[in-house]
Amino acid sequence: MRLVQFKSRTGERKVGVAAPGGASLSPLTRSTSVYELATRAIEAGQSLAAIVDAEPRDGHASYDEIIAEGRLLPALDHPEPNRFWITGTGLTHIGSADARDKMHEIAHGADAEMTDSMKIFRMGLEGGKPAEGEVGVQPEWFFKGLGTSVVAPEADLPMPAFALAGGEEAEIVGLYLIGPDGNPWRLGFALGNEFSDQVTEALNYLYLAHSKLRACSIGPELLVGDLPEDTRGTIRVIRDGAPIWEGEFLSGEKNMSHSVRNLEHYHFRYDIFRRPGDLHAYFFGAPLLSCANGVTTQSGDQFEIDVPDFGRPLRNRMVAVPDKTFVVRPL
Repeated sequence: MRLVQFKSRTGERKVGVAAPGGASLSPLTRSTSVYELATRAIEAGQSLAAIVDAEPRDGHASYDEIIAEGRLLPALDHPEPNRFWITGTGLTHIGSADARDKMHEIAHGADAEMTDSMKIFRMGLEGGKPAEGEVGVQPEWFFKGLGTSVVAPEADLPMPAFALAGGEEAEIVGLYLIGPDGNPWRLGFALGNEFSDQVTEALNYLYLAHSKLRACSIGPELLVGDLPEDTRGTIRVIRDGAPIWEGEFLSGEKNMSHSVRNLEHYHFRYDIFRRPGDLHAYFFGAPLLSCANGVTTQSGDQFEIDVPDFGRPLRNRMVAVPDKTFVVRPL
């Protein structure tokens, strides 16, 4: 089951179930958000899929028209955006250390000593998939923002004037709701563009935190249920209507050095991340980066992440935005 959030032509929020083949959506008549559906599922002690299956539906809506008219919403959002935590991890995929090391070489030369990135990647290979009931090695982790930093599929990704670069980070995102008792519930998974400033990050690894404080995009579809062990697709950077680069997207635990369970353990062990009613979008790491393959993006480029297991592609255009002036005043 794949769920899509969108707006009607009159501006009303809708949740639709993607039809097989993806040509249309079946809108639910009583529910306006995945957050609402998930809250009801927890209260009723039922799965999200069971709650959706019990919902009456209102015919069919053209998916193509919703996309063309800019009516898609992120796959998950919160009525109070500042209660939606956006976080992530990296160096979790078999190819991710190569991408990080290439960034390091570009900035510091090929003869630089082994990076901390490579060290933590090797730790993940050795201990990132613990046996059932055990805890593995701790992964890298970063804070990206709150719900206000999430843009809808097909919407523009703003690149701040102070940024040194903007590049796609095509990832799987785990989506979670914290229940009334403080326990996390996984709603499912979606495609995500974690969009970062890899040039700033490559200057010094301690700049990683700065490089991540950018917008991102999630969706367009929420895959309810388990993450496929091996999920594949294509990442593209498109300029003036034509691809200037594309690469193979390989994710799922078969292609990862950490298990999803291990990543979740290290995120939700912190009390602050188990506040009842909060949402979490947790990016699981990028397997491939265009910047590590010689691509320099520019304002107007479109990023496309096309993974058939997740339905329609996630597409966003990067647009440079001017500085927003501010003054810090003593009070």
